[in-house]
Amino acid sequence: MEKRERLEAYLESNDLDSVWFARPNSFAWLTGGNNVVDRETDAGVAAVGYDGTTLRVVTDTIEADRITAEELPDLDANEVSVEQFPWHDSSLEAAIAARVDPSERAAADVDVPGLERVDPTPLRQPLTKRDRERYRRLGQETAAAVESVCRELRAEDTEHEVASALRVALSARDVEAPVVLVGGSERAQRYRHYTPTEAELGDYALVSVTTQRAGLHASCTRTVAFDPPSWLEERHATAARVETTALAATRAAAGDDGTAGDVFTAIQDAYDALGYAGEWERHHQGGAAGFAGREWIATPDHDAPVTAPMAYAWNPTVEGAKSEDTHLVTADEVESLTDTDNWPTTTASAVEFELELERPAVLTLED
Repeated sequence: MEKRERLEAYLESNDLDSVWFARPNSFAWLTGGNNVVDRETDAGVAAVGYDGTTLRVVTDTIEADRITAEELPDLDANEVSVEQFPWHDSSLEAAIAARVDPSERAAADVDVPGLERVDPTPLRQPLTKRDRERYRRLGQETAAAVESVCRELRAEDTEHEVASALRVALSARDVEAPVVLVGGSERAQRYRHYTPTEAELGDYALVSVTTQRAGLHASCTRTVAFDPPSWLEERHATAARVETTALAATRAAAGDDGTAGDVFTAIQDAYDALGYAGEWERHHQGGAAGFAGREWIATPDHDAPVTAPMAYAWNPTVEGAKSEDTHLVTADEVESLTDTDNWPTTTASAVEFELELERPAVLTLED
């Protein structure tokens, strides 16, 4: 109901008769289902449209029965019509266009002849209660999978081997992993995006994932050490304080009509206060999460509104260290979604804000 109300407001404010979603994340946001067969295409194999009264799902004859039976969990059969077109006779975009009267104005999140474009990002914020419940399950299962792999690591493991184990552990929980980064001690210090190679882990490793299920995305990073460098604990603690500052600033901005730029300023100030001025220039700092790995990424003077309740994944880095989890920020609290209560923690305090959080510590293993 809440999502339909947003769509009705969007149609009215933009003087549109209907709006259509074919991209996987937006299809999942509105239906709860998955329209993906081939991840390399922008659009899925089905689209969902809304005209202020009715939800219409359009797909081809190959997919119609499966989509109806398995991919519309949030929709009652009386609330939606599933319409099919011959797979050999048309494209999804053409099928959408054929269902819009030429006298009407419509928009879509993919290129459709005769239709305007819709940016679905504002519609997906803030998260609904149902989305928040799903997010908690996704976050806990993501963290459980990552931490189970991390506890079994050895210094001689290669980054590729660890990445493979992560994908298996996540897949076993029905969780996809669009991003899997594993950086051993040499490459984690050199690169912010440590895409896996045949290099061995060495003295320590950073393990980062962004996962996806039912359109929702969760990100987290864990640090595992075997013979930790002398500087690792301090830099890790600094990154955790910057992340905590970002979350405190997010909560403040959400309650005061603040923007992503306001949060970014707090991040910059935290780096400066902690002795790492300019560190933010080496990597993006994260932003709002939800039905994308990041619904938006904060930048200086970014005017995107900060909403609540909403998920945020901030990911500050400090010269070979990183702190990252996905949190649900509401008016009253900051709740870690990627938390298992089964990992050592350290208390991190925000800079210039009244907030302390338990953040994942460096896990030291005997090799």
